[in-house]
Amino acid sequence: MTNEYSKSGDPIYRYKDKETGWRPPTYGEEGWSEKIEEHMERYYGTVDSVFHEVLSDFIHIDVHHIKPSARHPYHVLFTTGMSYLPMNTPEGREDYRFAELMVCLPPEWQISDEAFKNQSNYWPVYWLKMLARLPHEHHTWLGQGHTIPNGDPAEPLADNTAMDGIILLPPIRVEAGFHTLRMNEEDSVRFYSLIPLYGEEMNFKLNKGSDALTDKFDKQGISELVDIGRKNTCKRSWFSFWKG
Repeated sequence: MTNEYSKSGDPIYRYKDKETGWRPPTYGEEGWSEKIEEHMERYYGTVDSVFHEVLSDFIHIDVHHIKPSARHPYHVLFTTGMSYLPMNTPEGREDYRFAELMVCLPPEWQISDEAFKNQSNYWPVYWLKMLARLPHEHHTWLGQGHTIPNGDPAEPLADNTAMDGIILLPPIRVEAGFHTLRMNEEDSVRFYSLIPLYGEEMNFKLNKGSDALTDKFDKQGISELVDIGRKNTCKRSWFSFWKG
């Protein structure tokens, strides 16, 4: 699927135009989305609202909103629809064909149709929907540790942050048992959080691998809860440059 690899040995995929044309969207098997919603509510709380997709291509992607609570004091947005179709996983990765995405936002984040007119509020929803559709548009897959820059060259996700890319990782601020949902005897859905990255972190991951980057995250206490002004874990100080 690709002849390009990073220094860490991970394949690099570059996408331009869609590989297939428009087709009527699929809405998944009966009860599929309800099972995902029940799973999310079991671990995070009751869904407060759903941002329904009006026009869909390939698959119908909805974004669900769970408000902050004492149990989880932050917003949770998650998709249903990405897993309506299997992804084109490599040989040996068939168990990872189905996935859904989520993002955790601080309680002060503005979430409403009106607030989403501002890109600084809307970008998490845009990325959820765009990434949920990407594997099906380009006959590929997304999974743990995959990184996606915001363009080439990468640009900031919004005006209020310097971060310019995304990494997909399993959430860590949730009880055990959440990350995989068995749908039937053959298929399971995996859940991945969108975590924004600085350009230096993206380059570090490409050179050293996702495990090395998550080690840095662990040392700095960085989780799936988005902090648009957090410390850049891979930016060297002027003192470190002077020391060589």
